Amino acid sequence: MIELFYADTPNGKKISIMLEEIKYPYKVTLLELKKGDQFNPKFRSISPFSKIPVITDHENNISIFESGAILIYLAEKSGKFYDKDNRTLINQWLIAQVAYVGPLLGQHHQFHHYTPGKSKWGEERYFKIAKSIYKDLDERLEKSKFLAGNVYSIADIATFPWIARHPIHDIGLKNFTHLSRWYKDIAEREAVIKGFDGLKKGEKIPNI
Repeated sequence: MIELFYADTPNGKKISIMLEEIKYPYKVTLLELKKGDQFNPKFRSISPFSKIPVITDHENNISIFESGAILIYLAEKSGKFYDKDNRTLINQWLIAQVAYVGPLLGQHHQFHHYTPGKSKWGEERYFKIAKSIYKDLDERLEKSKFLAGNVYSIADIATFPWIARHPIHDIGLKNFTHLSRWYKDIAEREAVIKGFDGLKKGEKIPNI
Protein backbone atom coordinates (compact mmCIF):
# COMPACT_ATOMS: atom_id res chain seq x y z
CA MET A 1 0.00 0.00 0.00
CA ILE A 2 1.20 3.48 -0.95
CA GLU A 3 0.23 6.36 1.32
CA LEU A 4 0.13 9.68 -0.51
CA PHE A 5 0.49 12.81 1.59
CA TYR A 6 -1.46 15.20 -0.57
CA ALA A 7 -2.79 18.67 -1.13
CA ASP A 8 -4.88 19.62 -4.13
CA THR A 9 -2.11 21.28 -6.13
CA PRO A 10 -0.49 20.49 -9.48
CA ASN A 11 2.37 18.73 -7.70
CA GLY A 12 -0.06 16.66 -5.68
CA LYS A 13 -2.02 15.74 -8.79
CA LYS A 14 1.10 14.44 -10.52
CA ILE A 15 1.33 11.63 -8.02
CA SER A 16 -2.36 10.73 -7.80
CA ILE A 17 -2.39 10.54 -11.61
CA MET A 18 0.70 8.32 -11.61
CA LEU A 19 -0.77 6.00 -8.99
CA GLU A 20 -3.93 5.65 -11.06
CA GLU A 21 -1.87 5.01 -14.18
CA ILE A 22 0.12 2.18 -12.61
CA LYS A 23 -3.00 0.86 -10.84
CA TYR A 24 -1.36 0.59 -7.43
CA PRO A 25 -3.55 0.62 -4.33
CA TYR A 26 -3.08 3.82 -2.38
CA LYS A 27 -4.67 5.96 0.26
CA VAL A 28 -4.64 9.74 0.43
CA THR A 29 -3.70 11.59 3.59
CA LEU A 30 -4.79 15.19 3.11
CA LEU A 31 -2.65 18.02 4.44
CA GLU A 32 -4.43 21.32 4.87
CA LEU A 33 -1.69 23.74 3.97
CA LYS A 34 -3.57 26.85 5.09
CA LYS A 35 -3.79 25.32 8.56
CA GLY A 36 -0.07 24.54 8.59
CA ASP A 37 -0.34 20.74 8.59
CA GLN A 38 2.90 20.58 6.61
CA PHE A 39 4.84 21.93 9.59
CA ASN A 40 3.81 19.10 11.90
CA PRO A 41 7.01 17.49 13.25
CA LYS A 42 5.84 14.02 12.26
CA PHE A 43 5.35 15.13 8.66
CA ARG A 44 8.63 17.05 8.64
CA SER A 45 10.39 13.82 9.55
CA ILE A 46 9.58 12.56 6.04
CA SER A 47 9.50 15.95 4.28
CA PRO A 48 12.42 18.09 5.43
CA PHE A 49 11.25 21.18 3.51
CA SER A 50 7.62 20.85 4.70
CA LYS A 51 6.38 20.33 1.14
CA ILE A 52 3.92 18.00 -0.50
CA PRO A 53 3.72 15.53 -2.12
CA VAL A 54 5.34 12.73 -0.16
CA ILE A 55 4.68 9.03 -0.41
CA THR A 56 5.27 6.23 2.05
CA ASP A 57 5.58 2.80 0.48
CA HIS A 58 4.54 0.67 3.42
CA GLU A 59 5.53 -2.50 1.59
CA ASN A 60 9.15 -1.37 1.45
CA ASN A 61 9.06 0.85 4.54
CA ILE A 62 10.37 3.88 2.69
CA SER A 63 9.21 7.49 2.37
CA ILE A 64 10.08 9.69 -0.60
CA PHE A 65 9.70 13.45 -0.99
CA GLU A 66 9.94 15.65 -4.12
CA SER A 67 7.48 14.95 -6.93
CA GLY A 68 10.11 14.14 -9.56
CA ALA A 69 11.82 11.63 -7.28
CA ILE A 70 8.45 10.07 -6.46
CA LEU A 71 7.57 9.69 -10.14
CA ILE A 72 10.89 8.00 -10.84
CA TYR A 73 10.46 5.68 -7.87
CA LEU A 74 6.96 4.65 -8.92
CA ALA A 75 8.02 4.26 -12.54
CA GLU A 76 10.92 2.00 -11.57
CA LYS A 77 8.76 0.06 -9.13
CA SER A 78 6.02 -0.54 -11.70
CA GLY A 79 8.15 -0.74 -14.83
CA LYS A 80 5.88 1.80 -16.56
CA PHE A 81 6.25 5.19 -18.24
CA TYR A 82 10.05 5.25 -17.89
CA ASP A 83 11.48 3.38 -20.85
CA LYS A 84 15.05 2.22 -20.15
CA ASP A 85 16.15 3.11 -23.67
CA ASN A 86 14.80 6.64 -23.43
CA ARG A 87 15.59 7.70 -19.89
CA THR A 88 18.05 10.44 -20.78
CA LEU A 89 15.38 12.25 -22.79
CA ILE A 90 12.64 11.55 -20.23
CA ASN A 91 14.88 12.87 -17.45
CA GLN A 92 15.54 16.09 -19.35
CA TRP A 93 11.85 16.90 -19.77
CA LEU A 94 11.00 15.75 -16.25
CA ILE A 95 13.68 17.96 -14.71
CA ALA A 96 12.67 20.85 -16.98
CA GLN A 97 9.23 20.61 -15.42
CA VAL A 98 10.30 20.41 -11.79
CA ALA A 99 13.05 23.02 -12.13
CA TYR A 100 11.51 25.48 -14.60
CA VAL A 101 7.98 24.94 -15.88
CA GLY A 102 6.37 24.34 -12.48
CA PRO A 103 8.19 26.98 -10.43
CA LEU A 104 7.80 29.72 -13.04
CA LEU A 105 4.14 28.99 -13.72
CA GLY A 106 3.72 28.97 -9.95
CA GLN A 107 5.09 32.51 -9.80
CA HIS A 108 2.68 33.49 -12.57
CA HIS A 109 -0.20 32.04 -10.52
CA GLN A 110 0.89 34.08 -7.52
CA PHE A 111 1.31 37.47 -9.18
CA HIS A 112 -1.37 37.25 -11.86
CA HIS A 113 -4.16 35.31 -10.16
CA TYR A 114 -3.78 35.33 -6.37
CA THR A 115 -2.31 38.77 -5.69
CA PRO A 116 -3.03 40.97 -8.72
CA GLY A 117 -2.14 44.62 -8.31
CA LYS A 118 0.58 43.96 -5.73
CA SER A 119 3.50 44.07 -8.15
CA LYS A 120 3.30 45.30 -11.72
CA TRP A 121 6.86 44.08 -12.27
CA GLY A 122 6.01 40.58 -11.04
CA GLU A 123 2.80 40.37 -13.06
CA GLU A 124 4.49 41.46 -16.29
CA ARG A 125 7.62 39.39 -15.81
CA TYR A 126 5.92 36.09 -15.03
CA PHE A 127 3.15 36.56 -17.60
CA LYS A 128 5.87 36.92 -20.22
CA ILE A 129 7.69 33.83 -18.95
CA ALA A 130 4.48 31.79 -18.79
CA LYS A 131 3.66 32.71 -22.38
CA SER A 132 7.19 31.69 -23.37
CA ILE A 133 6.73 28.32 -21.64
CA TYR A 134 3.56 27.69 -23.64
CA LYS A 135 5.42 28.60 -26.84
CA ASP A 136 8.40 26.38 -26.02
CA LEU A 137 6.20 23.39 -25.18
CA ASP A 138 4.16 23.95 -28.32
CA GLU A 139 7.31 23.95 -30.44
CA ARG A 140 8.49 20.74 -28.82
CA LEU A 141 5.13 19.04 -29.35
CA GLU A 142 5.11 20.02 -33.00
CA LYS A 143 8.02 17.61 -33.39
CA SER A 144 6.98 14.91 -30.96
CA LYS A 145 3.70 13.30 -29.89
CA PHE A 146 4.71 13.50 -26.24
CA LEU A 147 7.40 15.52 -24.48
CA ALA A 148 10.05 12.81 -24.46
CA GLY A 149 9.23 11.23 -27.80
CA ASN A 150 6.32 9.27 -29.17
CA VAL A 151 5.55 7.38 -25.95
CA TYR A 152 3.71 8.78 -22.92
CA SER A 153 6.03 9.06 -19.92
CA ILE A 154 6.45 10.49 -16.45
CA ALA A 155 7.58 13.74 -18.11
CA ASP A 156 4.05 14.19 -19.46
CA ILE A 157 2.47 13.17 -16.15
CA ALA A 158 4.58 15.81 -14.38
CA THR A 159 3.75 18.60 -16.80
CA PHE A 160 0.05 18.03 -17.43
CA PRO A 161 -1.36 19.28 -14.08
CA TRP A 162 0.46 22.58 -14.52
CA ILE A 163 -0.99 23.16 -17.98
CA ALA A 164 -4.38 22.15 -16.56
CA ARG A 165 -4.23 25.44 -14.65
CA HIS A 166 -4.56 27.22 -18.00
CA PRO A 167 -7.87 28.95 -17.09
CA ILE A 168 -6.00 31.12 -14.57
CA HIS A 169 -2.99 31.65 -16.84
CA ASP A 170 -5.05 33.79 -19.25
CA ILE A 171 -2.66 32.96 -22.07
CA GLY A 172 -5.10 31.09 -24.32
CA LEU A 173 -4.20 27.41 -24.55
CA LYS A 174 -6.36 27.07 -27.67
CA ASN A 175 -3.92 29.35 -29.50
CA PHE A 176 -1.17 26.72 -29.20
CA THR A 177 -2.12 23.97 -31.63
CA HIS A 178 0.33 21.26 -30.65
CA LEU A 179 0.19 21.89 -26.91
CA SER A 180 -3.62 21.76 -27.15
CA ARG A 181 -3.50 18.45 -29.00
CA TRP A 182 -1.21 16.98 -26.34
CA TYR A 183 -3.43 18.35 -23.56
CA LYS A 184 -6.58 16.83 -25.07
CA ASP A 185 -4.93 13.45 -25.60
CA ILE A 186 -3.81 13.23 -21.97
CA ALA A 187 -7.05 14.67 -20.57
CA GLU A 188 -8.96 11.77 -22.14
CA ARG A 189 -6.96 9.07 -20.36
CA GLU A 190 -9.08 7.27 -17.77
CA ALA A 191 -6.32 7.25 -15.16
CA VAL A 192 -5.71 10.98 -15.63
CA ILE A 193 -9.39 11.74 -15.17
CA LYS A 194 -9.42 9.71 -11.95
CA GLY A 195 -6.09 10.98 -10.63
CA PHE A 196 -6.86 14.61 -11.37
CA ASP A 197 -9.75 14.30 -8.92
CA GLY A 198 -7.35 13.46 -6.12
CA LEU A 199 -9.82 14.17 -3.33
CA LYS A 200 -12.65 12.28 -5.08
CA LYS A 201 -14.96 15.28 -4.96
CA GLY A 202 -15.89 15.26 -8.63
CA GLU A 203 -13.25 17.72 -9.86
CA LYS A 204 -13.15 17.86 -13.64
CA ILE A 205 -10.20 18.56 -15.92
CA PRO A 206 -10.67 22.03 -17.45
CA ASN A 207 -11.61 22.10 -21.11
CA ILE A 208 -9.65 24.16 -23.56
